Formats: sequence, C-alpha cells, structure tokens
Amino acid sequence: MKIAIVHEWLTSYSGSEKVLGQILSLYPKADLYSLVDFLPDNQRSFLMNKKVHTSFIQNLPKARTHFRRYLALMPLAIEQFDLRGYDLVISSSHCVAKGVLTGPDQLHISYVHSPIRYAWDLQRQYLQEAGLSKGIKGWIAKIILHYMRLWDTRTANGVDYYIANSHFIEKRIWKCYRREATIIYPPVDISAFSMKESKEEFYITVSRNVPYKKINAIVQAFNTMPEKKLVVIGADTEKLCNMASKNVCIMGEQPFEVLLDYMQRAKAFVFAAEEDFGITTVEAQACGTPVIAYGKGGSLEIVITEGGSPTGLFFYQQTSDSIKDAIHEFEINYSLFKPQNCRSNAERFGVDRFRHEFDSFVNRKMK
Repeated sequence: MKIAIVHEWLTSYSGSEKVLGQILSLYPKADLYSLVDFLPDNQRSFLMNKKVHTSFIQNLPKARTHFRRYLALMPLAIEQFDLRGYDLVISSSHCVAKGVLTGPDQLHISYVHSPIRYAWDLQRQYLQEAGLSKGIKGWIAKIILHYMRLWDTRTANGVDYYIANSHFIEKRIWKCYRREATIIYPPVDISAFSMKESKEEFYITVSRNVPYKKINAIVQAFNTMPEKKLVVIGADTEKLCNMASKNVCIMGEQPFEVLLDYMQRAKAFVFAAEEDFGITTVEAQACGTPVIAYGKGGSLEIVITEGGSPTGLFFYQQTSDSIKDAIHEFEINYSLFKPQNCRSNAERFGVDRFRHEFDSFVNRKMK
C-alpha cells in the first residue's frame, strides 16, 4: 500500500507538527508533501530524514519569511500535488491540506486541527488584529477570504473521513462542511513532563505573543496584584516588557529544560486563549500543575472543574478583571487541586493512546 501524507507548511515544530511526527512514525514509508519547507536543521528530527515534496510557493520571492502572504495561491498550490499513485492519502489540515485532489479509488482521511479559522467564524477577529478591517487592503483581504470559504466548502466532499482533534473542532467541521468527524485527541508527550508535588508561590503562562493568546490581559491582571508573581515564557516583545510591573517576569524563548523546571514548580498555569485543543494545558497538568483557563474551546475538554478531583478552574471573559477574579477563587480553593489528579488527567492524552486510536481508525477504513 502506497501512502502520502500532506501537511500545510513546515516552518516550525509546534502543535500540528507534533501530530504529523506521530503519523509519520506510524507510516515510516509514506511520502511527505508540504506547501513549503523552511524547517531549521535543529527541528527536523521528527521528519526521520524524509524528503519533503514542496509546491511552487517554495520558490516564490520572500517565501521563507512571508509565505503566508501567498494565502490566495495556496488552494491552487495544494491542488498541483500529483497523488495519483497512492492508495491512502492522509492530510494534516488547518488551512488547505484537505483540498488535495484524490480519485474514487483512493482513500483520503483528513486529521483536522481546525477549518480555516481566519476565513470562517474568526474572520473579523483576525482582520482587526492585522489592521485589515477597513480600507482598500481590508476589502482585498475580505474578497480573498470569501474566495477561500467557497473553495474550502467545495473541497470538503473530497475527504472520505474526517478526524477532529477535539469536540470543539468536530462542531466547527459540522458547521462549515456539514460533515461528521471522529474525535482523536492530539498526542502529548506526557513522559517528557514529570510531576512535581511541591509548588512555589508563582504563576506561569507559556505562549507566543500573538493577539488571540491574550497574554496582555494576563499581564494586566497581575499588574493589579503586586503581591503575586507571574512568569511569562515564550512571549518577549518590547511592548509586553514595557507594560509589565515588577512582579511579572518576561523570560522570552527558553530551552525545554528551563520551561519544564518552571512549569513543574509553578502554583498554577494561566491560559487565556480560545484554542482548538491546547497542548500546553495538558503539559502543565502532566507536571502536576493545575490550570486556570478561559472556559471556551478545547480547554473545556482538558481541564476538570467538577467532581472530587478538579484539575483547575475557568474564567469566562478574556479580560484582566475576569482573570484576576479567577486567581482569587483558585487561591481560596487551592487545597482541592492535587498534583496527582492533574497528572492522572493529563495521561488521557498520551502518545500511545493517539497512535493506537489513529492506526485503528485507518485500518478500519481501509478494509
């Protein structure tokens, strides 16, 4: 059986690439296709020295640093991959990968991290954050996204079976495509995050400083609580540093060993994004660290807030006041959040579980 695996783009090793890595390890003889491949050498090990077949976007001007500017060309580019010789096509999709062309004698299974967020329900949010809600450039962006929605809907029927990474994304797939999906949670390397029982008097958040992550709101909340310490790893913009008070430590990008150490010792992990899943909230719980999260999206499926073994609590507005209130509620009920319960909950999302569920699903559909 010949297998092709299609991924959107290879530019960094983050959540969707972790899923891709496990799929590649399940099917090591599969061929790999991606619109572009600009992965640095120190992040390529999960590809197992596999050749990456790229699209014409790879060679366009400034593609290495500005490949997203070619969004309007991505549907055309993904359709140019010649997959006629494959029995099984697996797409790992959060933009256009699911739109590859396959024939009636080929099986196409798509693992969907999300339908194109910025073309569907989050269009207004993305346009505002990019400064494209008004003017000529704004109208051009809206026209492109309108075209993307039409293409995305048209190509939805080219997929034989959908897998969603959460119930939240299952609902989004149904809303956008009117197609049912099977939920298989993404793999989280629980073994790399060992639990620590003793906690110290500081909170942590780990994130890129992009607008929808709402790092600003978390920092603003702790600015009003000078007696509480916050450590921010990953985000290191000058603007964020300038707005942070003395009790907020902006550390920027850190080696894994440093991140792990802080996550193990933190009193709680604060998470303010509406994510499709939210791997870092699982990693925090694997360290025995409870989570204070925005109560929407994938967090609702990861954090346990009810019953006798809670692993965190939710706040329901992405504002500094709402985060501040959640911190106070957490401290009042701190004795309820046991490290072992957090660890046990995180183990639901391990790598072995993903590999078994994914491979079993593919084998059933191939029969």
